[in-house]
Amino acid sequence: MKAVILHDRIPLNANFDHQDVLYQSEAIANLLKELRYDPVEISVSLNLKELIEALTAINPSIVFNLVESIEGQGRLIHLIPSILDYLKLTYTGSKTEPLFLTSNKIIAKKLLIKAGILTSSALSLEELKYNKNVKVNGLYIIKSVWEHASQGIDENSVITVKDKDHLIKALRSKENQLGGECIAEQYIEGREFNLSLLASPKGPEVLPPGEIIFEDYPQEKIKIVCYRAKWVEGSFEYLHTPRTFEFSSLQDHALLRRLKKIAKKCWNLFDLHGYARVDFRVDKFDNPFVLEVNANPCISPDSGFVAAAAQTGISMKRVIERIISDAFQPAYSGLSYKISPKLREQCPSFFVPLT
Repeated sequence: MKAVILHDRIPLNANFDHQDVLYQSEAIANLLKELRYDPVEISVSLNLKELIEALTAINPSIVFNLVESIEGQGRLIHLIPSILDYLKLTYTGSKTEPLFLTSNKIIAKKLLIKAGILTSSALSLEELKYNKNVKVNGLYIIKSVWEHASQGIDENSVITVKDKDHLIKALRSKENQLGGECIAEQYIEGREFNLSLLASPKGPEVLPPGEIIFEDYPQEKIKIVCYRAKWVEGSFEYLHTPRTFEFSSLQDHALLRRLKKIAKKCWNLFDLHGYARVDFRVDKFDNPFVLEVNANPCISPDSGFVAAAAQTGISMKRVIERIISDAFQPAYSGLSYKISPKLREQCPSFFVPLT
């Protein structure tokens, strides 16, 4: 059986996060061989006609979609599942609409708010410019609207905002560094958790929650999982942000149950499939704020997702099997796919102001 692995085209001068997809793709290719597939890797560029011709010629049984951006642009992520739908090919992970909605942080937050899910408040440049009633104060973290993997995030991304004009200037000044449109997200001091979800015949299974520990951080150092913490081996941040799956207190177990419940709610809200990750910040009052819903998180052998699966005895090979199995479910494959009623109900709210 033919299987195609799609991933970003990686230039020679690519950042660490982009280079990781090659490691991820190689590992998945080896596992697909063990599962009796004949894998073919294709790197995706803006030459979509060439991609369509290649996929048509191969006519694979399954496409493993690892594309996170096209030519470094996360805002184009939804083009690949759109093409796969057009070709009526079965593919892994979430469909076009969920990938688009979760990749745009502004839209994702609006949908979370409308669904009653607590998320860190955020402001776009457009809202700051045209909404005279917007009030800002305190600490904000400047993020890209579209890009993920903590791209461009460092300690200088967190700023103390004096007034609206100050925040507008800060957003504009970060656009080049962050690859385009930015948002200002209210900074939440607290603990950081990652909850990975994996499809099963009974619905999404929430894997054991992982907490990122800010180990030996100086008091004055901002505690964020920045780009260096994720990708730059040997940096202080990389070496001092270990992940733990060990929790002992009754208070922690009660909190983890809440996080699992919210993670499932996010899965259902966005109609996710295959696998996903929901990132949280929990403040000093144990209030959980959803930072991000990632519909196609990294599943490299050394990823947090694979580590979480291993906590329950699920091997990476079994992870790949379950993701593929979910892709072949009748309600998900081909033209039978429909947006969930809950998500459709939320769609008219895209353009309400963030609060």
